[in-house]
Amino acid sequence: MGIESLRVRQEVIQTPEGEAMGCSYSWPGGQYCAIHTDRGILGCGIYDCQIAGKFRMAVAICRGTPEQPLREPEDLLDAKVAEASIPAQELGIRAGMLGSEALRLLLENGFTGDS
Repeated sequence: MGIESLRVRQEVIQTPEGEAMGCSYSWPGGQYCAIHTDRGILGCGIYDCQIAGKFRMAVAICRGTPEQPLREPEDLLDAKVAEASIPAQELGIRAGMLGSEALRLLLENGFTGDS
């Protein structure tokens, strides 16, 4: 095995609220994905909300299952948020909402330079 077994995808995701950067990474036996905004991240369970909160980063986590893994950033949109950092909660992101709603809140509350 070598680097040829790794797969990386980065693509702009268009939403009514603006653009975000969707990313996915995979290798034999594993993967993770995220959608990045200028305010924070909508990601899979690899991210740590507590650490992100220490850096005042808004992070909302969705978790896949073996039956429905989160492989691509678009998979996050229909998944439910399982956890959110305190800065994400301050933007209105809550456990149980859809990833698409969390992304909307991240984009609506984008960086203004005042944060």
